[in-house]
Order: sequence, then C-alpha cells, then structure tokens
Amino acid sequence: MIEDRGLAALRALAEPIVADLGAEIYDIERLGAVVRLSVRRAGGVDLDTITEINRLLSRAIDEHDPIAGAFTLEVSSPGLERRLRTAGHWADAVGDRVKVKFVREIDGARRVDGVVLGISDDLVSLSRPGDETLTIDLADIETARTEFDWGPSPKPGGPPKRPATVAQATSLTTEVPSPEQGSTR
Repeated sequence: MIEDRGLAALRALAEPIVADLGAEIYDIERLGAVVRLSVRRAGGVDLDTITEINRLLSRAIDEHDPIAGAFTLEVSSPGLERRLRTAGHWADAVGDRVKVKFVREIDGARRVDGVVLGISDDLVSLSRPGDETLTIDLADIETARTEFDWGPSPKPGGPPKRPATVAQATSLTTEVPSPEQGSTR
C-alpha cells in the first residue's frame, strides 16, 4: 500500500494526538471527499476518545492544512470485523477468521474463508477447512476483512413473554427509606 503525501502528512499530524490519548492509528485512507482515520487501543476505544481525537485533529488540520482541497474527516474504531489492507493488518490478524476476495480467480475461486496463519514477504498463509493451507500474495487480494463469530441466531419471534414472578418483581424494586430514616426527596 502506497500512501499519498497528503495522507502521510496527516498521519504525522495525527500520531502524537492519538498517542497522547492512549490509542494508535490502525488505518488511514482517503475515499473521495472523505478521509477515514481508524484508531484502536487495548480494551477498545470509547466514544469520548474518538470525539476528542476528532476535535483535536480537526483543529490541527485547520492550522497545518496537510491535505489540499476540501474533505470530511471521519474518526472511528476499526470494529470487530475490520478491513485488512496492509501487511501490518495481516500480522495483527494472525489467528483470526477472515473472508478474502481476490482480484482474479485463484485455485478455482474468487473468495475464500480461513484463519490467518501468518504473513511473510507479502505472502499471507491461511488455514482452510479440511486442513488445507493457502498462500496468497497481498497483490492478489482485492478486499479482506476479519470475521467475528456472532454465535447462533436467535429463534424467530424471540423468547416467549412471561409475566414476572413475585421474586423477579421484588428484585427490580428500589430501596425506600423507612419513616424513621426520613425521605431524601
């Protein structure tokens, strides 16, 4: 992946801001008039941190103007099912389930699912069902993303609705002060 000069300048501007808030840049990309900055940190990134990064980075962009022309800045986390675009992304995804779409047909398929075994010299190794190992050049990958196992689907209609029992109703009540304690209202 080759990053253009504007994005490289924006990355240099964003890195210390993101690091000061205990996070790191996962990805930065320009999609038309949108510049998307994905940030992460151990334990996850909360909305307050994303908001603060957006506020501080917007101020720095106004001051330093690293990218020519108008654009909209989006700051987000990469999410559970995140895109894999760089060798670093693939290295971070070792052990994760992924869905991959190729630029062209490889071994009779344009799409594969598997678990990332590793990456070396821009070659990604995937474990596929049946103990098959597939090695793919990053240049042959059109899109790829991690796949989160959301668990079994709920039954249609959801769980049956039942009235609360007396025990459940009392566990939902709040403590009321006795007349001797007085009211706090």
